[in-house]
Amino acid sequence: MFIAMNRFQVLPGQEEAFETVWASRDSFLADVPGFVSFHLLRSTGEETHTLYATHTVWQSRAAFEDWTRSEAFRKAHAGAGGNKDLYAGPPKLEFFDAVQEVLPG
Repeated sequence: MFIAMNRFQVLPGQEEAFETVWASRDSFLADVPGFVSFHLLRSTGEETHTLYATHTVWQSRAAFEDWTRSEAFRKAHAGAGGNKDLYAGPPKLEFFDAVQEVLPG
């Protein structure tokens, strides 16, 4: 399993607009080989920002990298950067390889 996580510092009062951007966008992920799941996570607000993270789970790093070179990726990110007025700073992209997994049962 491989996880790509992007962290966003959203300015106070811009949370609803940020969430609307994500809820209304076409991600094109559902049919991408190796895609497992996507989550938009919100932390508690700080005085200067509210922290959000996108959490995308892939079967492998190779599946993620293939997606980044795909037409689906280009279409999903065509408007990226168009909402800079929502952010307290640039997003931070992080990658994680699974080293342990615990499942129920």
